[in-house]
Amino acid sequence: MPAPAPHHVLTLIAPVAGVLTGAIVAPAMAALNGLGAEVDDADWLAPEEACDVPFAGVAADAAETALRRVLVGLPVDICVGPVDGRRKRLLVADMDSTMVAAETLDELAAAAGKKREIAAITARAMAGDIEFADALRQRVAMLEGVSEGALADTLAHVRLTAGAETLVHTMAAAGAYTVLVSGGCRYFTERIARRLGFDAERGNRFETAAGRLTGGVGEPILDQHAKRRALVETAQSRGIPMEGTLAVGDGANDVPMIEAAGLGVAYRAKPVLANAARARIEHGDLTAVLFLQGYRRDEFAA
Repeated sequence: MPAPAPHHVLTLIAPVAGVLTGAIVAPAMAALNGLGAEVDDADWLAPEEACDVPFAGVAADAAETALRRVLVGLPVDICVGPVDGRRKRLLVADMDSTMVAAETLDELAAAAGKKREIAAITARAMAGDIEFADALRQRVAMLEGVSEGALADTLAHVRLTAGAETLVHTMAAAGAYTVLVSGGCRYFTERIARRLGFDAERGNRFETAAGRLTGGVGEPILDQHAKRRALVETAQSRGIPMEGTLAVGDGANDVPMIEAAGLGVAYRAKPVLANAARARIEHGDLTAVLFLQGYRRDEFAA
């Protein structure tokens, strides 16, 4: 009797080339065999950096649990997902601590001399300890009187996360629609979206008057529920089924959209999101999100 066609694929991703060797892949494949799976040969997406191992006959959750036990402590990201429909047609990405390597509101707070106080509130909101909309109103109120020029000064120092441009450009080149969403200031989402090549963006409006922040936030606030709506509404308007969508984020306010997406990815995430996501990137950069979809390194766009 022929072996069953693979239904799932294990993807292993190292943070840099040269880390993912046969000494890591072989025990992973042996663990699948030990569960009774029919395992195909490893398919290298990038030499010694990322590979797929298709398999059948074992449930995804059971396989991933066993693999994490075998590979515990190694600097390798592990994901088990379906073989079919891996390449997504819609990307919805969080901005702060996801597409950029900072919390822009915390950085803006430095202009008011209140970075420590505001960052503490941000950390609690991202951990899910306090309600996001209330936390945003509280933080922005503390910025009353800050010059609009501080927005440009903050933006000038914001760094893109490694792999962010490659992720957006590669998915766009493959025909995907891309949206940047943030609970932060729309001044930043507009400019970061243009810089990265997103098709659309959504963010919150920080109110200004006479060239300074008033401390108010425009309503309605873009919170965790609005992020999910952005995903669902964009998919519906473009005729994309939910299984064809991908969302990536890092904090508690990303949980609803991550759970709703066909592939939800937690990137260097807080525990509340990491526990809710189908896939977790803890070691690699954002190009790992491409490997999860089966892209090969030589398919990456510049």
